Amino acid sequence: MRSDDDIYRTNAALYGAGVFTTVAVSAGEPILWEKHWRRLTSNAGKLGIDLSNFSSGSLLDRIAEHIRSNGLSRGRVRVTLHDERQAELWRTDNNARSATKLSVITGEDRSVPGGFRVALLPFPVNSHSPLAGVKSCNYLEPQLCLSESRSRGFHEGLRLNEAGAIASACMANVFWLKDGKLFTPALSTGCLAGTTREFILENVDCRETIADVLELAEADAIFLTSAGLGIVQVFEFNGRQFGSSDHPILRLNEIFRPRS
Repeated sequence: MRSDDDIYRTNAALYGAGVFTTVAVSAGEPILWEKHWRRLTSNAGKLGIDLSNFSSGSLLDRIAEHIRSNGLSRGRVRVTLHDERQAELWRTDNNARSATKLSVITGEDRSVPGGFRVALLPFPVNSHSPLAGVKSCNYLEPQLCLSESRSRGFHEGLRLNEAGAIASACMANVFWLKDGKLFTPALSTGCLAGTTREFILENVDCRETIADVLELAEADAIFLTSAGLGIVQVFEFNGRQFGSSDHPILRLNEIFRPRS
């Protein structure tokens, strides 16, 4: 039996070892769940987290249970898989069994303000990091970046990678429109393979690219996307304001935020 001390010696507690995903809920149903499950399994594999006791169906049942018990018609569900193995550097004589712990929490729809403003941040994404492209529980850096954006009076922040290429927002993927063509950073920039990003690439003509921030300075429109935000058009970036767009990418937002 594990003691309280053992609980705090796990990879999850000491190092934030774990993977998570945030699933949009609309009309009481989780959106794009199979994409979330594929990313969870892929990311867990990269971190050596054992998911043998879990399946897409078993997690979906837990999600449905939380949606029902919380009376959630529209909002978000966060699914987290924690690595509960004892950390090698802090082992005790107790033989703590290898385990992965599941947690599921729900929340209301994330508020999306009008006039969405984005700042350019000085914190680069490390495209060579072993965590690049992994949505892990080691998530303080994106949170600090978002807090910095908000402290400046912005709603989100844009991050470049170490080579100066556009990578992502703090907690969202980025798309931009130029001369009628839609673009998004390639995964090699270190950006996260967002489920909303994947959905857009499947449904709208879009080019994955490596580009510097000057591309955004000349863009006709900029969009941020995530399960929490849906698809949001940026009103202002780096002091430049944009007019409204009618690009088909915005029509896909109906799956996340259907009109009443």
